[in-house]
Amino acid sequence: MSAAERLTVALGRRSYDIVVGSGLIAEAGALLAPVLRQKRVVIVTDETVAGLHLARFAASLAAAGIRHQAVAVPPGEASKDFAHFARLCEDVLALGIERATAIVALGGGVVGDLAGFAAATLLRGLDLVQVPTTLLAQVDSSVGGKTAIDSIHGKNLVGAFHQPALVLADIDALATLPRRELLAGYAEVVKYGLIRDRGFYEWLEPDGAALVAGDAVARQQAVRRSCALKAEIVAADERETGERALLNFGHTFGHALEAATGFGDGLKHGEAVALGMQLAFDLSARLGFCKAEVAERVRRHLAAVGLPTSPAGLAGGTLTAAALQALMRKDKKVSDGRVTLILARDIGDAFICRDVAPPALADFLAAALEPGRNSR
Repeated sequence: MSAAERLTVALGRRSYDIVVGSGLIAEAGALLAPVLRQKRVVIVTDETVAGLHLARFAASLAAAGIRHQAVAVPPGEASKDFAHFARLCEDVLALGIERATAIVALGGGVVGDLAGFAAATLLRGLDLVQVPTTLLAQVDSSVGGKTAIDSIHGKNLVGAFHQPALVLADIDALATLPRRELLAGYAEVVKYGLIRDRGFYEWLEPDGAALVAGDAVARQQAVRRSCALKAEIVAADERETGERALLNFGHTFGHALEAATGFGDGLKHGEAVALGMQLAFDLSARLGFCKAEVAERVRRHLAAVGLPTSPAGLAGGTLTAAALQALMRKDKKVSDGRVTLILARDIGDAFICRDVAPPALADFLAAALEPGRNSR
């Protein structure tokens, strides 16, 4: 295994490091100690991750003289709602925290979002450390400071920007993940190549399957490169007023598909993003922004590793273009009633598009949901 690598998200006085490597959970106490204002943390995790990693993580904190208590939430996207957020806040407050106490998010994207939003709001702001244990969280949600919970109106509609003080991405934690979880994370890895780094994508085409299958060196290389790309974008546009919107590639479609399927286990976030990215390339080809063979190249790769490429049949086959378009209109990036989409001119060349007319989008969605349907 390669030595641990350290990257920096350059945000002036709020800059922080991302450490990527093996065995970091067992070394967490020594790595956290320099960034803590108080030698005390509250660990927020979920019940599944607690059984896998909490004991080692807690032992490393104890070895560094860091007092710690843990609060566990149920696993899954359903925990990212107002009820679980309120319960988490009350549980953390009951521990008698102070403003110098840090919250540590130990888990996947749900834990990171939920714990991060709690850290942003409790006592008007606590320090946050992200210790992501899934591939998706390591390459995406743990970096950049976005924290949120879901509403009945859509995904991640209530939240805050709250940058962590440190991110520890332990590659060894990925060994405990089922294949489906790894694939969900792989969708976010591919995203970086598709929006910004053609060379990275061309490395993934032959090596992505090995990464998913368990190649630890490939995993570390992919996590490091993904984090480096995201760090560059976040440093240039922390609050998503411009270039950072490219990171939403596939997400406007994907979030709507998640909402349509009830945020359940039937469609994981990364699977929805994979579908969204393919829809973005298909729409780009339909509108003449990219060549049809580019969209087909992406489809072949996603399918080859085992990710979905067509939304047909979701929600029991009852999902309509009108319903999906209505969900897309609830996206945070809607402006003057128009959906903001991230489309592509080629692999590695994504752009922000606010010019897709609603009727054209509706017709495209209908064709995507009903393969073989003739366009108007």
